[in-house]
Amino acid sequence: MVLRKLTGKIRRSVKAGRKRRRSDRRRIGELVIITGMSGSGKASVLKAFEDLGYYCVDNLPVGLIPRFAELVGQSSEIERTALVVDVREGTQLEALPSIVKSVKRLLPTRMIFLEADESILLRRFSETRRPHPLGAHAPVKSSLAAERRHLRPIRAMADLVIDTSRFNVHELRSYITERFQKHETDKNLMVSCVSFGFKHGVPEDADLLFDVRFLPNPHFVPEFRPLTGLNPKVAKYIRSFPQTREFIERISELLVYLPHYIREGKSYLTISFGCTGGQHRSVMISEEVGKRLRKAGYRVKVVHRDSPK
Repeated sequence: MVLRKLTGKIRRSVKAGRKRRRSDRRRIGELVIITGMSGSGKASVLKAFEDLGYYCVDNLPVGLIPRFAELVGQSSEIERTALVVDVREGTQLEALPSIVKSVKRLLPTRMIFLEADESILLRRFSETRRPHPLGAHAPVKSSLAAERRHLRPIRAMADLVIDTSRFNVHELRSYITERFQKHETDKNLMVSCVSFGFKHGVPEDADLLFDVRFLPNPHFVPEFRPLTGLNPKVAKYIRSFPQTREFIERISELLVYLPHYIREGKSYLTISFGCTGGQHRSVMISEEVGKRLRKAGYRVKVVHRDSPK
């Protein structure tokens, strides 16, 4: 049905193309293949591509991908396409690596692999109450382990690997939209500025971690003790010290190097700032750095892990 519909569209575009000059008759197509772990967000990503104007197909049989690519390459009407391929294909999925290699000779092709931490995938399956594609009678945990082994060769050849563990649905779609829209930017990295208290433990997901316990502690000022770094008076007090201003300036200079993370294919960067309790200094610094990153054009969210609500 999918190929029949696409073929009809191609025939109409070819007929219209005869009325144009030969050099203008056909544009070079583009194919994006979306694959990865079940529960990692493939449906949301496909929807994002659809919103970008891609011709989208979900669960196209692997054996039809070469023919699909050939039709796209012949079309003067369909410029960009995206399709999802995953473990629902069963044993046919083993042929995907060789098929992708052959398809890349027909038209520009990129493969995106989506994954997430096991605990996140388990939680998502629990929330949706849907069975894993590898079997409704097997435990989800064992099915995920088998799927990860099965997909290892495919992941190894992916052009872009996206860990969706820390994305919600809206953030994931926003990331895809900004990365694949025609006017791409080097600032489509999602940056998370996290404040925390060392006495509560160091965040496990921190990519960059900075200790701000060297700054004067508002905890020892009685009127500031019950407040947080979000309070203007507390923020002003912390900012009044020269070492605070110098630290913020030097960190801002360091963050100029964020585009290097983007070129490595990183989609999400967590910058953590820690003080003793995670209530005053780390909160203020996280907010200030977040503002500077937003001003520089990055997508930023600020999270205060240990600060009182």
